[in-house]
Amino acid sequence: MQIEKTALEGVVVVTPARFGDHRGFFSESWNKKRLVDFGLDLPEFVQDNHSLSTQVGTLRGLHFQSPPHAQGKLIRCGRGRLFDVAVDVRRGSPTYGHWTGTELSFENDRQLWVPAGFLHGFMTQEPDTEIIYKCTDYYAPECDGAVAWDSCGIDWPLGGLDPILSGKDETAPALAEFDSPFIYKGETSS
Repeated sequence: MQIEKTALEGVVVVTPARFGDHRGFFSESWNKKRLVDFGLDLPEFVQDNHSLSTQVGTLRGLHFQSPPHAQGKLIRCGRGRLFDVAVDVRRGSPTYGHWTGTELSFENDRQLWVPAGFLHGFMTQEPDTEIIYKCTDYYAPECDGAVAWDSCGIDWPLGGLDPILSGKDETAPALAEFDSPFIYKGETSS
């Protein structure tokens, strides 16, 4: 298993080992003890989500769930390929408004840990891309929110495409207008 830090404190890329032969492969995608042994002690997960985006260029985000139901997410790609992004929105953070992104795919088996206090979004790069993620809190519609996908300076791999957005994402406020409910409290556990 590999754990790589990103430019944002607390956001890490986890790549589990794959063991393959002529039949396919086996991978242990989640094992709390192994992650702790590698120095990554994540909060308890209470919900798993699975989403399918049929078209290339589907962009979902930038989403968050505010306190008291803020969510951390461990994201992976079950099929296809996507560009996954986290944006720091913790007031007082030295990296407030900064982003990091990485490609997650079925082939590379990478996962992105996005702690509470960060926006999350992704854009599909292959048809029929599936995203699977573990959450540290249950979905609470009253705490659900979004920030405009194009207001954080993210270098989305659009390749000339117009992103396919939901109504919620089309009307989300810009980062400059966002009154973040998250406060930086020093180093994030990772």
